Amino acid sequence: MSPSILITGANGGIGNATARYFLEKDPEAFVYLGIRSGKTEAEALVAAYPERAATISLDVASETAWKAALETISSQNRVITVLVNNAGHHEDHLLANMPTEAWSSVIQSNLTATYLGCQSVLHGMMTQRFGRIINISSLSALLAPLGQTNYAAAKAGVVAMTQSLAKETARMGITANSICPGYIETAAIDEMDAEKKKQQKKAIPMRRFGTPREVAAAVFFLASKDAGYITGSTLKIDGGIL
Repeated sequence: MSPSILITGANGGIGNATARYFLEKDPEAFVYLGIRSGKTEAEALVAAYPERAATISLDVASETAWKAALETISSQNRVITVLVNNAGHHEDHLLANMPTEAWSSVIQSNLTATYLGCQSVLHGMMTQRFGRIINISSLSALLAPLGQTNYAAAKAGVVAMTQSLAKETARMGITANSICPGYIETAAIDEMDAEKKKQQKKAIPMRRFGTPREVAAAVFFLASKDAGYITGSTLKIDGGIL
């Protein structure tokens, strides 16, 4: 059976670059681009690879949406062999002034969504005795900044959950690993003013931001058969910050 990959947050910089990387590097792969709304970036990629890629509607914080997505994939006689939990968002506030909704929504979209994604694909992976789960965490999980108590807590939870899951699935041929990107050239970086970008680069030993493709390359390796003895690991991609 050819590999079937599901990547959430596929309209974003890292998600879209990861989908493209799989399509370029593995001619047998079929890639599902999970999106909640706004299909521009994902649709462009599907147009470039119409026989090997498809968008799939997915609100990652909804158990019902996950069930519907997996049912759609199953109806196409495919089983997800690689899951990349990439979707999420941050809403920064100092804890003293953080609205409860900002806490809850960030936990839901980052931590709960990852739990739902992992649980949704596990049965199929266990049946095949093979699977790769790559959860995109954040450098904030390891080096928590001020103003991100919600996001740092959610992403640290992703790391710990991944480590525990790796132990649960190790005998089944399923690996689970997390990646902690630092400053990557995505929309969040684009929103910074020039002075802030300059300051942030000074804090990075490599003196540059990473690219989405550099993250995608790490995801691709962890999803490969060659990475079969790597599980429960946390890989930071940060230019040497930590």
